[in-house]
Amino acid sequence: MEERVKQIKQQLSAHNYKLTPQREATVRVLLENEQDHLSAEDVYLLVKEKAPEIGLATVYRTLELLSDLQIIHKLNFGDGVTRYEFRAEDAEHHHHHLFCLHCGTVDEITDDWLGPIEQRVEKEFDFQIIDHRLTFHGICHRCKDQVKDPKKLVGSKVT
Repeated sequence: MEERVKQIKQQLSAHNYKLTPQREATVRVLLENEQDHLSAEDVYLLVKEKAPEIGLATVYRTLELLSDLQIIHKLNFGDGVTRYEFRAEDAEHHHHHLFCLHCGTVDEITDDWLGPIEQRVEKEFDFQIIDHRLTFHGICHRCKDQVKDPKKLVGSKVT
């Protein structure tokens, strides 16, 4: 984790920003919970445990700055909640997500299966693809047995 914090400090410095204690607390919470796709409110509640003096607005500003500098990605799964995750430094493309409409869990697909589709789109539409995002909305393996009619969840908020 210390190496990642050091990298982020360098990225901030390259854009004339400092890694203030408040920003560092936010970064550390994101790193400690990297697999969880936290919302700003989630980040705030976890940061408050470590640094009670930090306000929600500070966390929001930090997340916006990190997003603007492309250190983290903003994710929206259509449920009205913005979530955050770190950009993969070595990844050519963004990875994909499975979003459970029942419990709101977000799972990741790390393989990029869209290469052939990208090539076809670039060729047929003379379009240079920089990146892509793909999210599957459905029912996760944890909720599969609890949901009687999955079609009723389409277009609804997480239950």
